Amino acid sequence: MKDYSEYSVTELVRLLGSRFKDYRLRANMTQKEVAEMSGLSMMTVHRFENGAIKNISLGTFLLLLKAVGSINDLNELMPEQPESPYLYDDKQKKAQRVRHKK
Repeated sequence: MKDYSEYSVTELVRLLGSRFKDYRLRANMTQKEVAEMSGLSMMTVHRFENGAIKNISLGTFLLLLKAVGSINDLNELMPEQPESPYLYDDKQKKAQRVRHKK
């Protein structure tokens, strides 16, 4: 598995854009079709795929994934975690936030 921790945000966005283009082509869709389905401009889709956008909002990225039918791939990106005993206090109450002791 590749380690992306050393990549800058710009590099990661460029990588996602390139991968997204592959997803779009596999879905047999044009940039115009993706733009229409996502409600984004064709220029946004084009610039994302070609690495011209240095940053992209999560909302925009989700719209693009929905347009090409890949929104369910989010589960691979951030799968649900199993229950952890560390999330419960002494009274078996689930923690709502993390507090560091002074």
